[in-house]
Parts: sequence; structure tokens; C-alpha cells
Amino acid sequence: MVYVLFMFPRWARSLAIAAVVGLAAWAPAGARGAGPTANPEASATSPQASATSPSGTTAPAASRTTPGATPSPTKPAAPVTARVTLYLPDAFFVDRQPVTVPRRVFHIFGVVRPYVADQWVKLRAFLRGRLIKTDELRLKPSPDHAYGRFREAIASPGAGEITVSVLHGATLQLARFDARRSLAALDEQIGFGSTGRFVQLIQQRLAALRFYIPQTGVLDQGTGLALDAYHRLLHWGTYQNLDGRTVSYLLNGWGAFKVHFPGHGRHAEGNLSLQLLALVDGSRVYRIYPISSGKPSTPTILGDFQVYSQVPGYLPDGMYYSNFFIRGYAIHGYDPAPDYPASHGCMRLPIVDATSVYYWLAIGDWVDVYN
Repeated sequence: MVYVLFMFPRWARSLAIAAVVGLAAWAPAGARGAGPTANPEASATSPQASATSPSGTTAPAASRTTPGATPSPTKPAAPVTARVTLYLPDAFFVDRQPVTVPRRVFHIFGVVRPYVADQWVKLRAFLRGRLIKTDELRLKPSPDHAYGRFREAIASPGAGEITVSVLHGATLQLARFDARRSLAALDEQIGFGSTGRFVQLIQQRLAALRFYIPQTGVLDQGTGLALDAYHRLLHWGTYQNLDGRTVSYLLNGWGAFKVHFPGHGRHAEGNLSLQLLALVDGSRVYRIYPISSGKPSTPTILGDFQVYSQVPGYLPDGMYYSNFFIRGYAIHGYDPAPDYPASHGCMRLPIVDATSVYYWLAIGDWVDVYN
């Protein structure tokens, strides 16, 4: 190139050199560069070229998260499936079936496992298919939060079948569930000779309070005598009618014979002021009977005695299955055994009660008589 230029005059050589310099200044910067940084896409400083992992190695660009991108949504947890159980804590049971009486309050108690917070149930009660109560109840946790619970008071306005329904609608936390429980409100309108579950209930409650009563299921003489004894214990007089107050007291379990001589072991106590005889073992009352003690002209002897003789069957004067405790004084059956003091000094029992007392007592057992 230099050789060729020397072949031209000086002014021509100057023009050629100027042209070469001008072309060099006009060329693009990329054409002028050389070496490993000539391609800008290969530069390590390009944000699209590579990324450095926490371990210091270089990761491909496709593995990085673009700033501002939305993460994939997390699938919500399925609602909890619960098990509900309904209880009737203050209902009565006759032939293993729950029962109550009209206008008496009973409770429905529910247990839901497991416990989930902020959940409600809807309760509805029906009498013979007619809605008598509705309420919404919040589940309350047990002390250890293992289960939820609710409680509601209900009273039936009449006799018939009661159905209690409990429903929990599905929520995000707890699945839907429902449960039902039924019981009968028994008809209290009964008379002598009546049968049925209400009579059975009354006999059951009298027996629970320790009154002697065969469980016949019939409103009979035995039931009347036990009711009479119950009224005497409550200081209500002597009568055998089953009124509303008597039913209420029986179902509440009110009334108890007070034992005066618990240290006498297996013994009999005659409370003449109540006209009642109780068979007692220590402090536990076994049975209670109505008696007719000595009339004012021939009163029953007071004190602590022991059975010294037992005579089964009838004696000539009409004494029936007799337990003698001092001289001619005895506990025995007799007809009549009215609801007032009428004997010659003995403690008379109704004939139907006499054998149960006779076979419970034994020679040597104490007989304690007091007013």
C-alpha cells in the first residue's frame, strides 16, 4: 500500500490517506471491536446471560424466577369430618326407652368430635311432627379442646313422641352433619287398674326411693300403699292419689327416710310419728312400709329391742307372719292395717307386705321404735 502511494504525486497521496482515516471513523463500533467481548449477547454482564446460585455456581437463565411473577395457588384443606352424639342426661328410661312427662324440662346434650372453632348447629324439636322449639347453638370446646359440645333445655307442651333434630351446615372448616334423638312424653291421666309406661315409671321411682312395691306395671293396691307411705314421709297426710305434685316430687327424687340407729347393723326402725317401718342395713335404707301402730289406749312400746321369735302363717287372732321383739309385741301382717294407729300395741303391716318383712329380718336383729 505504501509502495503504491509513492507512485502518485504528493497531493494525491495526501487525499488517499485522508480518505482511509475517514472510512475508519465512519465504521460501526461492533465492526471495530475484536476479542471475546465483541458479541454483546455473550457478555457476562448481560442480565439474560446467566444467574448465580447461592452456592456460587452459575445456573441457566430459564431456572430463575422473574421478579413480580405470581406463584401457583395452594389447594385449600378439605373440611374436617365430625361425629356427633346426642345424650338425654335427665330423661328417664322405661324398658330402655327414654321418657319424660309433659311440661317437665329435660335437656339435650350434644358432643361433636373433633372440636372445630366458630361452628354452630341448628336445633329443632317436634312434638308429633309439630315444631315446638328452634334454636341456634354455638359449639363450645371441652377443657382439652378434644371435642365440642352444646346443651339445650326443652319442655313438651303435651303428651306424645318428641323428636330432636340437630343440623350443622357445611363450612370451609367442618363438613355437614346431622343427628336425631327421640323420647316419649307420657300421658299422666291414669286411674286404678291402668297399665303402660307411665305406671311403670311411677313404680320405678317409688322403688328408687326405697318404698316396697312389686313392679307389676299395673296401678294396683301395692302402688297405692307405696304412694300412701310416700305421702306420710313427706308429711302430706295419708292418701293414695297420684297428683301432679306427687309426680313432680317422685321424678325429682325428693324424700328420704332418716335413719336413727346406723350402728345397729341389719335392723328395723319404726317411726311412729310417720307411721312408717323401715328395714335398714347400717345407714342404708332397704325398704319402707306403711304401718298401723298401737291406738292411744294400747300404744306401741318405745325403745330398742331384738327379734326373739318368728312365727310364719296365721295365728289364731289373725296375726300374719309375725316377728316378736318383746313380750307380745310384734311386727306382723293384719287386715285391716289402716292409715292411722289402730292396733293393740303391735306394728301392723298390710297383708301383702308382711312376708317380705318376715323373711328379711332374723332372730337377734334390732327393732328400734321411736316417735
